[in-house]
Amino acid sequence: MFPAIAPSTPRGRRSDSATSSMFTAESSESFPSIRVTSKVAVDDTNDLGVGLSGSEDSGNRKAMLQLINRLRDTGVQTDIDLPMIAVIGNQSAGKSSLIESISGITLPRSSGTCTRCPTECKLSQSESPWKCLVKLHFSTDARGVPIPVKVVSFGEPITSKSEVEDRIRRAQRAILNPSNDPKQYLEEEDLSDESEVSFSKNYVSLEISGPELTDLSFVDLPGLIASVSRAGDDRDIELVKSLVISYIERPSCVILLTVACETDFENQGAHHLAKQYDPDGKRTVGVLTKPDRIPAGDEHAWLRILRNETEPLSNNWYCVKQPSSQDVLRGITWSEARRQENNWFSSTQPWCSLESQYHQFLRTSFLVRRLSVILSELIAKRLPKIQEELSNAYQETELKLRALPKPPSSDPVGEVHHILRNFVRDLERRVAGTPEEDGLLQTIRPHQQDFKIAIRRTTPAFVPCEKAYEKELPEPEFLAHEDGSYGEVDVDHKIYVDEVLDRAQNARTRELPDNYPFVVQHAYIKQIIRKWKEPAMDFFDEVQAILKADLAKLVDQHFAHMGNGNTNQAIQMVVNDHLDEAAERTKERIQWLLDLEDNPTTLNTHYYSDYKDKFLAYYKACRDERDLVTKLQLGRQAKRSDEREGLISTALARLNDLGITVTAVDLPKLLPPDPIESALNIMASVRAYFQVSYKRFADMVPMAIDHEMVLGIQKGIDKAIQEGLEITGPNGYERCKGMLEERIGVVTARQEILEKMKRLRAARQELKRLM
Repeated sequence: MFPAIAPSTPRGRRSDSATSSMFTAESSESFPSIRVTSKVAVDDTNDLGVGLSGSEDSGNRKAMLQLINRLRDTGVQTDIDLPMIAVIGNQSAGKSSLIESISGITLPRSSGTCTRCPTECKLSQSESPWKCLVKLHFSTDARGVPIPVKVVSFGEPITSKSEVEDRIRRAQRAILNPSNDPKQYLEEEDLSDESEVSFSKNYVSLEISGPELTDLSFVDLPGLIASVSRAGDDRDIELVKSLVISYIERPSCVILLTVACETDFENQGAHHLAKQYDPDGKRTVGVLTKPDRIPAGDEHAWLRILRNETEPLSNNWYCVKQPSSQDVLRGITWSEARRQENNWFSSTQPWCSLESQYHQFLRTSFLVRRLSVILSELIAKRLPKIQEELSNAYQETELKLRALPKPPSSDPVGEVHHILRNFVRDLERRVAGTPEEDGLLQTIRPHQQDFKIAIRRTTPAFVPCEKAYEKELPEPEFLAHEDGSYGEVDVDHKIYVDEVLDRAQNARTRELPDNYPFVVQHAYIKQIIRKWKEPAMDFFDEVQAILKADLAKLVDQHFAHMGNGNTNQAIQMVVNDHLDEAAERTKERIQWLLDLEDNPTTLNTHYYSDYKDKFLAYYKACRDERDLVTKLQLGRQAKRSDEREGLISTALARLNDLGITVTAVDLPKLLPPDPIESALNIMASVRAYFQVSYKRFADMVPMAIDHEMVLGIQKGIDKAIQEGLEITGPNGYERCKGMLEERIGVVTARQEILEKMKRLRAARQELKRLM
């Protein structure tokens, strides 16, 4: 709330302070207020003039009003809430006449709605001769789209009041045609009524100074309209309403509400709009116009409003009387108009019979004086908050500017190569390995482990017993310390010992009776190797997808904000092509490794032989149940576990006494020959070779993928991008310049931010001048 005058004593009751002769300051909930505690004598003979420039207007008040005017000149009102007075009213509510009486100038008048854009009036008391500067403030284009704030001086300063009306008419025409050069409306002799827009948020600013003025600033808004002519546009009704709302919804806007006494109060939409956005009436000043047109017998209702008894406002209602149309046509002077107004209120019933304390709410001069006090004190109260809001807005704007991509470099070739080098450096670091949890290698590692498990699950499911006598087999304990759990095997494709023997016998040619050709083992090994391609390619696909996503993210980090976005897309394509080439080399390498495994061989003979012996012993132990040791191993003996362990220990001790050093695992080797032992040998040989080859393959495939694709992606990537983007040829400079060309949205955002920073800096400088 701004400085207020408290509601006065209702009619018929005597004020306790009736004999006091001064105004006393009193604080209210939000703003300081002034309580009426006196009878105010009105000097009927005093020539009040225009605006009533009195000695009580302090230098500090003038400084406050001038400060807010300078701040508005910077355009910063689009960024923060500046104190202001907005004059609103219905069409033909006498609003223009009120503005004329306050400012001392004549506004353009025509049929229909006169004011089609806001008009800002900045009145300043000065000892210098009267003058008026006209400026145009543009903040939107013809479509209503925001543009950088632009202030244009419209012609030379005016020193004759008679020239103001025509200049304002031309200025309004320039505002309503924002696409055209404003100068043409200064020079055009026959001013056309055609316009691009019917109403505009852009406004005309009048800076008026002279000896007879009071320091005051306000904005005259287009009058609210209830209907349009046949040639009009119904959308104008809401357009004007939204324009008015955009002003009065601001917390620091003083609403100067004009209400014509010739129209029923309840039917005046401006009052309802003001009440909607200022329901408590704390920042509204009411003005009753055209009191000479009140229908006979209705005076009492309007007097109740003036006394603040109905529709009370914290800063009261005022009543003014402006010259008639005939007086204006005959050229009445403004000082004469004010004298005429004074005489009318002093001699016309029921106004001249009002209690003395209400006389201060009659006449334009008292209204202007009060508005000047309200606005200047509101500015003073808001000043610390304005400083804070400016500082916060500047910091936020700086953050937005830093968030934008850097503007294009004056050396596009050097800039592009610099960004490219940074990308290649980060790529090399990424593929080399970083300690982050979401690092590239950390992301790949679980899939590598899954691949190893998938290969291990291709273990041949040999069963060392005939198919007719199938039984449950224990897991080989000697594998536990190497592979952990034996893992799931293809139990649906078990290979029984009698099947192995039949296959071996069918493969014999000219061998001796106790020999079988290697082709049997080879066939089983090839059968296993064929199962390795699918998990190998699955692993390859997973790594390629991970690498592609990681590269896309890295490209975005370096190139997403570069230029208009096309560069980022082009580099993504080049990098993906480079990855595809590395992927093809990798697939060839994987196939090469599979081809190697088609010819079984190993130089790791000790490892192979050790496993063969262990598997042969395991298979024998699984077959023979007659031997006590085997029974103990298989867990089939119905003795206590401690008793079984004792038997094994006793057997091993006796063999050691004979100089034979063995372990429990070696005991099955002492069993008598098995007629099917040749098949067990083939099984043990294949199974042992699987242990050698699967570990080799489970190592080599990830190594090949890592070498050819993960590490391989960085090889030649710099050259590939340069050639793909054609930035090294004769057109390299133009190509680099085009790559750095920004998106229209970024260019516009930067311009808007820079314009805003310019406004905020200018506003901060104006505040410093006050300190």
